[in-house]
Amino acid sequence: MANPRHLDSALKPLRRASCTVSRRQGPDRRSGRKASKRWEKANVARSKVHHRVANLRTDALHKLTTALAAEYGTIVIEDLNVAGMLKNRRLARRIADAGFGEIRRQLGYKTRRRHGTRVITADRWYPSSKTCSGCGAVKTKLPLHVRTYECDACGLVIDRDDNAALNLVALAAAARTTGTGVAGDQGTAKVPKPRGADWKTRAILPRRKAVKGAGRWRNTAAPAADGNERPYSSRSTHALVM
Repeated sequence: MANPRHLDSALKPLRRASCTVSRRQGPDRRSGRKASKRWEKANVARSKVHHRVANLRTDALHKLTTALAAEYGTIVIEDLNVAGMLKNRRLARRIADAGFGEIRRQLGYKTRRRHGTRVITADRWYPSSKTCSGCGAVKTKLPLHVRTYECDACGLVIDRDDNAALNLVALAAAARTTGTGVAGDQGTAKVPKPRGADWKTRAILPRRKAVKGAGRWRNTAAPAADGNERPYSSRSTHALVM
C-alpha cells in the first residue's frame, strides 16, 4: 500500500495559513502584549488545517489495520529504527506522516482482542532486504536508492520490497513450526515472572508502641532471662523508648 501523504496534499493551504498568521500581531510574553483578534482568527484557521490532516491520517491507519487484522491470520512487521530514519532530511517528513508507530500500536490491540490474529515482529537487525529470497545469500551493503535486488550468487532479479516481503513470509513460516526464533513471537507461551515480596504479599508487622524510658529502641517482644535488653531484630516487635 502506497503512502497516502496527507501532509503533502495540505502543504499549500498550510503555508498560506502560516503566512497569514505571521502578518498578524501575535502575543509576546516578554512585553506582555496580547494577541489581536485577527491573529486569533488566523491561528484558528491554521489549526483547522493541522486537525484535518491528523483526522485523515488516523482514519486511513484505522482502516488499514482493521482490514489486515480481519483478513490475515499471521501478520509480520519489522522493528524499524524510526528515530534514525527521521534523521534523513529528505525522507523525514514522509516517514513521520506515515505513522509507523501508530500502525504497530493499532495492530497490537486489534489482533489480540478482536480477531485473534498472531503478530510476529522481526528483529531490528534481521536483514530482510539484504537476504536473497531464492538462495539465502546475504549482501554486505545495499543502499537505499537501489530499488532492485540482484543476487550475485543465483542471479535472482526482483524488486527490493518484494524480496523483503518473501523473506518475512519465510520467517513467519519458521516461527509457526518452531514457535521461536523471531523477536516478539506472540505464539510462544510466556512464563510468568515471580511476584516478589512486595507490600501486598509481605506479612504486616504489628505497630510500634511508644514506651517511656531513656530515648532508645527497646525490644519489648521477648525480654531476656537475665534482664538485659536483646539486640535489635527485624522479626520482633520494637518500641521507641521516650
